[in-house]
Amino acid sequence: MRLLSRYVLIEVSKVFFVALASLTLLLLIVGVVREATDQGLGIGQIVLLLPYILPDALRFTVPATVLFAVSTVYGRMAGSNEIVAIKSLGISPMTVVWPTLVLTFLLSLCTVWLNDLAVSWGRNGIRRVAIEAVEDIAYGMLRTQRSYSSERFSINVKRVEGRKLLMPTLSFHGKKPMTVIAEDAELRSDPSQGLLKIICHNYTVEGGEELRLRDPDVFEIEFPLLDASRVDRNEEVPSKLPMWVFREKIDKQIVRVEDQKRKMAALAGLQLMTGDFPGLAGNEWAVQNETLKAYNEQLHRLYTEPQRRWANGFSCLCFAMVGIPLAVRQRNADLLTSFFLCFLPILIVYYPFLAFSVDASKQGDLPPISIWSGNVVLAAAGVYLFRYVVRY
Repeated sequence: MRLLSRYVLIEVSKVFFVALASLTLLLLIVGVVREATDQGLGIGQIVLLLPYILPDALRFTVPATVLFAVSTVYGRMAGSNEIVAIKSLGISPMTVVWPTLVLTFLLSLCTVWLNDLAVSWGRNGIRRVAIEAVEDIAYGMLRTQRSYSSERFSINVKRVEGRKLLMPTLSFHGKKPMTVIAEDAELRSDPSQGLLKIICHNYTVEGGEELRLRDPDVFEIEFPLLDASRVDRNEEVPSKLPMWVFREKIDKQIVRVEDQKRKMAALAGLQLMTGDFPGLAGNEWAVQNETLKAYNEQLHRLYTEPQRRWANGFSCLCFAMVGIPLAVRQRNADLLTSFFLCFLPILIVYYPFLAFSVDASKQGDLPPISIWSGNVVLAAAGVYLFRYVVRY
């Protein structure tokens, strides 16, 4: 018994790790290319990004390679009549199944951890690299695309010679938009102070009809590196929060919702007492209702995200529960055929269930626990298929 269990674990592990390394490397290349394109990163920044992109790649590749490994190994065993031989010795096929299920359960826990690591440590690391490399990113994009933009400003240049920007046009966004046209300019970042300096020579400032200034001297303006970068500034999105903060965030959001309800109740009571009945249908109530709606949507998202990460992680176990009996029943030794025949029902059933339940849960139409519906369907189908494998 132990020999069979060891044999299956070794075979599944070999296929799993080889496939995991190959697929993860492919996704890392895709992820690096995407980040390099979006952020205009150089080789140095790309190397720094690799450790932070790795967890993000692994959380997608681990479930897929689990399915590939079990469908390949058990499909080959069934195709070469190893399962039949085990049955002929009076040994239950579950003897070679339980070790893999235990392994995939442990991998599911690891995948839950990877989901959390990718969106907290990984994305924060990517963000930090992009912020600290603003100067290099800006120069890289200005050399190749002749333009660079962030939320606070944009730069267009005729060309770049070394560190000098020739004929730059700088547009500063804000309450009072301003345009600076200079003979040349230079960017200097100071990570210790978190600032990016733009130094212009022989410049003209235009700020609407009432402002036009020409000066042969030096014009210098500073921006925080975060404002000068192209990274997403919204850090409170639930999908970017680590798991350990959700309880605290949910409690605070519940307080916001209740405070908003009390505020609306007090406002309604005041309008009823003063006879301001038209005010109950006025613009102020529309604003208050929209605020309450936004608070409730954020609360639903906070409830949904932890369930989504746990359900995604345990897709490894559910994929194995379906993939093993399907591969045994198909008795196909061809690894690609076996994999795609196992993946097709998962693609048709699991992912539509997951997408629908996540969207409905975020809107508050379904409870967050409904996100597990796809996992439950796969697990139930796996239990049914295992009965057939054991019996026949």
